[in-house]
Amino acid sequence: MPRKPTKKRTNSKRNSQRLSLSAAGVLPTHVPKRWIKFLVGLFLLPPAWVLSQTFFTAFALTTLNDAFWITAEFWFFSLGVLFWLVVFFGLPRPTRVYVFGHELTHAIWVWLMGGRVHHFEVSRDGGYILADRTNTWIALAPYFFPIYSVLAILIYGACGLFYDVSATPWLECLYAAIGLTWAFHMTFTCWMIPKGQPDLHYGGTFFSLTLIYLLNLALLAVLLILASPQITWAGFGHDLLQNAIDFTVQVTLALNHLVRQWVL
Repeated sequence: MPRKPTKKRTNSKRNSQRLSLSAAGVLPTHVPKRWIKFLVGLFLLPPAWVLSQTFFTAFALTTLNDAFWITAEFWFFSLGVLFWLVVFFGLPRPTRVYVFGHELTHAIWVWLMGGRVHHFEVSRDGGYILADRTNTWIALAPYFFPIYSVLAILIYGACGLFYDVSATPWLECLYAAIGLTWAFHMTFTCWMIPKGQPDLHYGGTFFSLTLIYLLNLALLAVLLILASPQITWAGFGHDLLQNAIDFTVQVTLALNHLVRQWVL
């Protein structure tokens, strides 16, 4: 099971001081980060709802009205997803490949945050890295950053420097590769989360799951906009803003109704 311990320094004097304050009955002068992140998770629920409504509405409309479901982008992406689902549920799961990508994603985000990775280990039973820092993005990166999809896009871009990959069948291969690797990412993410991943405990499970859902849905929205010629960034942004306004109005009306009921 993937795990990622990090080096921490302990100040014994500071710890003993906090213990003595607690024993004396003095309240701490700071709010635990887990409480703050739980509140942040609550505030992330409305954006998650609005983005969900916007994404699924846009997907349904472009599929039914614009025949998106018969395009090459949709079919080859779906074939990649279907192929992986057959592998995941019907064949031995390549756990080591997932663990390697999981720990590599941790390492990449450590580097992006200006940190250093001191040790990297992967086995079939699990893996870990030793790094000089960690934060929410580093801890949760493997659950919202599909490393193998990014790798497929980078390989496609690198091949484009030497060959013309903008025509058939290269584009179709890219769609299929993204579908397969995205399904790889999602199935293993959903499979590993219930197993008690320590990464989720860093910021609190509720906050972590809310953020993971929101970021994965945002990634799907980006893929939908890029794949569907009928959906534009401006159009999707307009629908997102309108849904946010409608949601705010509905919540405000509901709260006003509850306040009136409580007062009367």
